[in-house]
Amino acid sequence: MDLPMELSMEQQFSLRMYEEQVKSLSNEEAQKFLLEVLRQLMVKDNMLKHLIKRTA
Repeated sequence: MDLPMELSMEQQFSLRMYEEQVKSLSNEEAQKFLLEVLRQLMVKDNMLKHLIKRTA
């Protein structure tokens, strides 16, 4: 299966918006933000694994 590795135009725009927002964060705020993003990615991974198991 060939997975798309490029971001859509909308995703690129969102990423640029986040980039502007995080420039003003302190070190502590940036660390908290990063940890929250990682937590959300882990939740997303868990949901995908669960959905794949249900369809297998």
